[in-house]
Amino acid sequence: MGEPLGLLKVMVVRGKRLVIRDFKSSDPYVIVKLGSQEVYDKDRFKADDKMGHAHLSLQPIVSAARLRQILGFSSGETTLRKIVPGSDNCLAGESSISCVNGEVVQSVWLRLCGVESGEIELSIKLIDTTPAAASG
Repeated sequence: MGEPLGLLKVMVVRGKRLVIRDFKSSDPYVIVKLGSQEVYDKDRFKADDKMGHAHLSLQPIVSAARLRQILGFSSGETTLRKIVPGSDNCLAGESSISCVNGEVVQSVWLRLCGVESGEIELSIKLIDTTPAAASG
């Protein structure tokens, strides 16, 4: 197994066109699993309803983090890679992976599968936690 590249931070920014699973609305939440994500409608009175799923490979952001380590970007913003929608992901549009002030960041819209509609926007960061990065 290789050296750790840092801390993976996944933030759900927003959702749009999410399906309604309750009477007039839904109260969705996200479960992040390595390699896939699931969105459910959390209920207090009945079982949670699945609101879709999506998958995204983390390999491109890992490759970009290794490139950042080799090239040593530490300030400013540099685009490292662009990912396009394909059969191996649920991207709703092109996604960019950038190095922003030393952090590798990917902003992505994922189309939810297995439901009538829905997309979620994620911000994914791979934060370098090595001692050299913390002191620099």
